Amino acid sequence: MADRDASTGSLTGLTEAEAKEFHRIFLGSFFLFVMIAITAHILVWSWRPWLPGPQGYAELMTGAKMALQPALGHFA
Repeated sequence: MADRDASTGSLTGLTEAEAKEFHRIFLGSFFLFVMIAITAHILVWSWRPWLPGPQGYAELMTGAKMALQPALGHFA
């Protein structure tokens, strides 16, 4: 089992002020990460929805074939 620091009584050895500062920075970074992830998911959803449209996944295959036609023309 971990020993407590005799001077602070903490497992990490941080003072209360240092622990609060670390916690503030951690929460800020976590919030920023979550906001970036949510934004990325919204942008990807608007570009290519994860659920099929009214015509099913055939609609997605048509778009994929149209996107690949210019690239395949270089290999033919």
